[in-house]
Amino acid sequence: MKRKMERSELIFKIVAYIFLIIFAVMCIYPLIYALAAMFSSDTALTSGKVVLWPVIGNTGNLHFGFSLDAIKHAAIVDGNTFWISYANTLFVCFIGTIWCLVYSILGAYALSKKRLIGKRGWNFFLVFTMWFSAGIIPQYNNYMRTADFMSAITGVATTSLDLKWLIILAMGMNATNIILLRNSFEGVPSEIEEAARIDGATEMQVLFNVYIPMSKATIATVALFFGISRWNGYFWAQKVIPEDQSYQWPVQVYIRTFLNTYTTLTEPAGDAPPWTYSYSSTAVAYAMVVCGVIPILVIYPFIQKYFAKGVNMGGVKE
Repeated sequence: MKRKMERSELIFKIVAYIFLIIFAVMCIYPLIYALAAMFSSDTALTSGKVVLWPVIGNTGNLHFGFSLDAIKHAAIVDGNTFWISYANTLFVCFIGTIWCLVYSILGAYALSKKRLIGKRGWNFFLVFTMWFSAGIIPQYNNYMRTADFMSAITGVATTSLDLKWLIILAMGMNATNIILLRNSFEGVPSEIEEAARIDGATEMQVLFNVYIPMSKATIATVALFFGISRWNGYFWAQKVIPEDQSYQWPVQVYIRTFLNTYTTLTEPAGDAPPWTYSYSSTAVAYAMVVCGVIPILVIYPFIQKYFAKGVNMGGVKE
């Protein structure tokens, strides 16, 4: 028999759904606006006529429609610089995520073992980094000394060093993700590990054949965290990669530099393609931004099913 909902409960649900709808609209509207802006003309953008859908035309003749001018310019601006920076971001995201997962899994596995000598001390030092930070300047100096060390062992001058590897190697530590993995590994029944050891499994075989398969949800969640962090990485990439090595910039740094450099873009003249409407740097930037978020939008739905389960398994310690 269906229970009749009380008045107070009904009011609470109505208010909760209203807030959820408002919050969802606030989250999705920036993406809708970016999509509309990238297909709109310069006049529509500067006049504030773009709200939910693309608007094209000139003053006095603004109407709904699509313009591919900004997308075309985003594809050819500065030669292939945008696509080179896009490839740099793909490289840093893919290799960086793998690197972070490897040492995070190894570190979490070691910290989950009761037989680890000084386990409480190592765990304390890990958590301590979440409470206190040395600050931006010491962190920057640390990254630069890491670059000098990479230069010394490779024999390549720092000015010629591929600093994408610095971003991958020196910026991969995340205590929160290691703790999530450690708690997930601690939730694996010890009887399963004992059975594997009786069968002659080595330490690495226990890790790869027992712990990792039984912690797929948490590992997928941590991989998502690492991947988004690498994809959106902007600040330190801008600070450690100088302008004379802009060919190593990730796409986020390139877009920021583009916004600082190009203030107005007009319709090409002469023998250029006869594009109908003029376009601005704002529309081109939105086109670049949309291209920059496509991989995350494509990958996220496939990992989302692991998200809640992975966080719950790794975030709760019994």
